[in-house]
Amino acid sequence: MAQTTTIPLLKVKIIAPKEELFSGEALSLSSINSAGKFDILPMHANFVTLVENTPIIIRKTDKSEEKFNFPMAIIYASCNQVKIYTDVHLPLTPD
Repeated sequence: MAQTTTIPLLKVKIIAPKEELFSGEALSLSSINSAGKFDILPMHANFVTLVENTPIIIRKTDKSEEKFNFPMAIIYASCNQVKIYTDVHLPLTPD
């Protein structure tokens, strides 16, 4: 009998004071903090960081990417859940 393997996913929420900007499942999340580039994958250790004026890239389950940029955001990862707290959303400019 064939055995199926379930890939763990991240549950990601981006929360601003007046609205929820994103809520969904993701394969991974990447950005850059003061120490350098980082990725958050399922089963990641507890993690808290501050990112400033740096894109946050969410790789969704359909393999597409969604990018967000904030003047400042706090990223908190625990138990396959990632919560991003921010105040203002800045549109990304094309590279």
